[in-house]
Amino acid sequence: MHRPILLPLAAIAMLTTAADRPMGYLAPGTVDLLAVLPAAPVKGDIRYETDRKVYRALGRQMHSSRWDLAVNDVGASVPDVMKDFSCAAGVTLSPEATPATFKLLANANADTSRENNVAKDHYKRLRPFVIDHGDYCDKSKDIATSYDYPSGHSTRGWTFGLILAELLPDRATPLLVRARAYGESRLVCRVHNMSAVEAGRLGATVTVSFIRATPAFQADLAAARNELSQARATPSRAASSCAAEQAQTARSVLNGLKP
Repeated sequence: MHRPILLPLAAIAMLTTAADRPMGYLAPGTVDLLAVLPAAPVKGDIRYETDRKVYRALGRQMHSSRWDLAVNDVGASVPDVMKDFSCAAGVTLSPEATPATFKLLANANADTSRENNVAKDHYKRLRPFVIDHGDYCDKSKDIATSYDYPSGHSTRGWTFGLILAELLPDRATPLLVRARAYGESRLVCRVHNMSAVEAGRLGATVTVSFIRATPAFQADLAAARNELSQARATPSRAASSCAAEQAQTARSVLNGLKP
């Protein structure tokens, strides 16, 4: 069986024009994630074998209600993820409704995604469904030709969770629960290994710590905080919809996981 031809993340990124991409807050190379992250697991490592066990065990979630949430979480554009965090934030988040917040998140996402992709292209770890040949929920055309470690979705979700928790400290717990669940959706979806999701969170935490030190971020943070203060006067998504989401995200999919 032939392995798929894997394209570097940088090559995929060039398919989007520079004018369509936020500039971010950091100069490339400001963060050295390769020095901070553990190396990607390789065959024979304890972490590699643990990844395989988790992947097989989570096969039980296929086509469940948690699988449905993972399918929902496949969309990874900034507007998509803002929508996914609206229930946890208690306010409708979108480029139209909260443009200052969109600007803040889009620029921070540009930084954390770029640094994450440097690590992905360095380690070139295959996705779990390529190794174990199982079904998966993300049918994006380039999913099999990109890499596993660290998880870009987990990086993005944790970036949003950290920044939104800073903007809305009274909503910090539900926001970080949603950020954790957003990364775990990639495990349920069977397109990332557990180690990749954990590395995505660590990479986002490290990069956001650098982002926070920039004056441009602090200025945009203040604008977004003021915007959200006004936006909270308008209720977010339907209560029933948010209750259903909370029921799926409250408990980690890793809790009590058996081989």
